[in-house]
Amino acid sequence: MVDRIEGFLLVEATREEGRTAAGRFCAPLDPWLTEAQRAELERRFEAEYLALARRSWERTAERARELRAEYEERYRVLRCRMLAAGLLACAGLVAVAGIVAVVS
Repeated sequence: MVDRIEGFLLVEATREEGRTAAGRFCAPLDPWLTEAQRAELERRFEAEYLALARRSWERTAERARELRAEYEERYRVLRCRMLAAGLLACAGLVAVAGIVAVVS
């Protein structure tokens, strides 16, 4: 539920950024545009702005999934190496203790 609210707020903020950018884009064109043309141009600009933002978010999310998979694999390998090193150290201690017991 919180994720949906957060997503909604993010989209609304981006729409507002798009509207603001559209207004700045159309401002110099005011002398040549009718009110209907200006409204249509702003609507299209805002839609394109939102589409670009969504594609950017999707690429970011995909890259995050890739990085997560890479780090999980590295963590798994590191955990296996640490377990192997721990077992080797224990085996070494048992061997030394056995040698000490035989020599004593």
